[in-house]
Amino acid sequence: MSDISMTRYGRRAPISIQPARALAVVWFQRHRQRTALASLDDRLLADVGLSRDTARGECRKPFWHA
Repeated sequence: MSDISMTRYGRRAPISIQPARALAVVWFQRHRQRTALASLDDRLLADVGLSRDTARGECRKPFWHA
């Protein structure tokens, strides 16, 4: 019985970490944006068309949720 992920020399084929890296970048950006949103005052929130409650709800989301 052979493992399909093994090469003929017994080593695993190289895998790309790019998808995981790209996902981590997106998660970090969300975290930074939500942190910045939480620091805005009511005047600045009104400038971007958000209420305090809407901003608070967005800031409460975990970084892995869009």
